[in-house]
Amino acid sequence: MSTHTDDDAVYKALAHPRRRAMLDRLRDRPHTTGMLCEALPEMDRCTVMQHLKVLEAADLIIVRREGRERWNHLNSLPIKGIHDRWISEYAQHAVGVLQQLKQDLEGAPD
Repeated sequence: MSTHTDDDAVYKALAHPRRRAMLDRLRDRPHTTGMLCEALPEMDRCTVMQHLKVLEAADLIIVRREGRERWNHLNSLPIKGIHDRWISEYAQHAVGVLQQLKQDLEGAPD
């Protein structure tokens, strides 16, 4: 189970739109740092590296080095942990409220 500190690092990493854009790129396949720089030309290489450092610290990417290349792989487990802890629990409550509303409306006399 993740700790609050781990969750805080994930939230911090996901808070920035450029980091989310990087994760979107990594969703389909791993990218080298150079590939990410080419795909996101609004950022220089130094900025890309800084964002990758935050993503790596949050365990959202796994880095594998092959010679001079640095391959960045998406690790979606921390996001799943956030989903399981927060989103699914609250969504389940919302569905229950909607079901009750539906029953109330269907049972109401015309």
